[in-house]
Amino acid sequence: MSYPIETIRHSLAHVMAAAVQKLYPDVKFAGGPAIENGFYYDFDTEHRFSEEDFAAIEKTMRELIKSNGRFEQRFVSLAEAKELFANQPYKMEWLNEYDASGEKLSVYTFRDFTDLCRGPHVESSKDLPRDAFRIRNVAGAYWRGDSKNKMLQRIYVNAFASKDELDAFLKMQEEAAARDNRKLGKDMDLFHFEPDYAPGAVFWHDKGYKIYRRLIEYIRARQERAGYLEISTPSVMDRSLWERSGHWAKYGEHNYSGKTQDGKTFCVKPMSCPGGMLVFGQGIKSYKDLPLYLAEFGKVNRYEAAGGLSGLMRVREFTQDDAHIFCTEEQLETEVVKILRFIKDIYGKFGFDKISMKLATRKDSEFRIGSDEIWDRAEGALKHALDANGIEYEIAEGDAAFYGPKIDNYLRDSMGRIWQCGTIQLDMNLPERFDLSYIGEDGEKHRPIMLHRAMLGSIERFMGVLLESTGGNLPLWLSPEPVVVTPISEKFRDYAVVVVDALRNAGVYTRADLRDEKVNYKIRELSLAKTPIIAVVGEKESMNRTVTLRRLGCDRQETVSLDDFINEMRKSIKMPL
Repeated sequence: MSYPIETIRHSLAHVMAAAVQKLYPDVKFAGGPAIENGFYYDFDTEHRFSEEDFAAIEKTMRELIKSNGRFEQRFVSLAEAKELFANQPYKMEWLNEYDASGEKLSVYTFRDFTDLCRGPHVESSKDLPRDAFRIRNVAGAYWRGDSKNKMLQRIYVNAFASKDELDAFLKMQEEAAARDNRKLGKDMDLFHFEPDYAPGAVFWHDKGYKIYRRLIEYIRARQERAGYLEISTPSVMDRSLWERSGHWAKYGEHNYSGKTQDGKTFCVKPMSCPGGMLVFGQGIKSYKDLPLYLAEFGKVNRYEAAGGLSGLMRVREFTQDDAHIFCTEEQLETEVVKILRFIKDIYGKFGFDKISMKLATRKDSEFRIGSDEIWDRAEGALKHALDANGIEYEIAEGDAAFYGPKIDNYLRDSMGRIWQCGTIQLDMNLPERFDLSYIGEDGEKHRPIMLHRAMLGSIERFMGVLLESTGGNLPLWLSPEPVVVTPISEKFRDYAVVVVDALRNAGVYTRADLRDEKVNYKIRELSLAKTPIIAVVGEKESMNRTVTLRRLGCDRQETVSLDDFINEMRKSIKMPL
């Protein structure tokens, strides 16, 4: 019998818990769900798990699987469950909070291990693979995700239905490690971090900042062609603004704030939305002004736990290609579809052609603002826009923003990984809180609808995704240094400078590598730095006004005239508008 991969992974989680219990009998169990690419389980034990323990745990798991033990489900009363888990404090805490209402509780037993669990599981361990899992790492995890609680040990495991699938995944992980944005940032001299002085903030080097600026320039050019107006709002604003918008109640602990001498509390901007609404609120707006597109490349700061920081992928300071579209309800569907197509086209220009979408709906939360009636209208409007235009999507229940539902865009990179970047968020609540209005055809005031929109999302994070997907082999129009010219010896430095000047006069950024090093050494170093084109010049090239080209990722070299090369580069470095 074949089982869904989630069932296999969850069953393996119980097998691992049984193996840990056998090896460390004093262990206390928290929980362990199936996750993407595997599963994890949280343990509380005096023993500190390390890589040295992984082989023993895996060996014991294989032995337990070989024993063909059954996964036996039974249903017990709350009193029976408390007796069963009397020595397991984390299970007892959950049971003490559980409102049974006479309902029986499901427990599963595998060999000597019993756990509270709804299942499902495989029938027997003979249905599980013995060679398709690998312990990945161990990390700290607070009980129930609350830093006030005890720190547990979480063992992560990669698990698949077959060894071939595991091997393919591990190979991809090796490739991902080689492409890690932090490694590429160092190899390509793009950026670095200073965790002692500015954790989670990027120190851009010249080449990295060129890419960063180029990304912004590209989105700016596309937005201007699409009729967006670019604004800029202050980086520090009074706390009362964020209280009015609802962001303080939801994200206050993640904000950077402090009091000034006059006793007021100011907040470093964590998002651009309230500032955009204040700009819209200036002056009288007419229905003829709508839809109105206000874009901002807003640098924002949000506190993230130090353990969650991860290169460019998760930082504390970043820039969003944010925009707010103000429109009427009648214009809403057209605008949503227009934005979705805009985002898809942008992604395609970067080589991401596999895009999926999720409609994120409301979550019952103390922070959610707006009536159910407004949320019904907002969710219904987004769903209608997607359905009416034949756009495929999934439902992500409970993932909406606190002020409205959203459509998140997910792209797949060259290694098959999924990243959420672009988003459209429908907001009928904040325009109400900020008393925004426009004059309709009837001469009366009406409330606009606002769409929050980001295409790349965080410029830093998108750059990290792009670096890893391309392995640093960026398209020429985005490369910070598309060409480096190097002479084979000191005698040909003058011609190298001639080539550089000709390229720069044609608008192609380049430089000459005139170091007193052997040309093969310089070629190896420039290749490591992912230089797209290395132009080598010597006697033959200087006599014939040519260049010999070595292109990144190509073993073959070619010699072309300097004029032809300049014409080629002029076309290649143009933004794909």
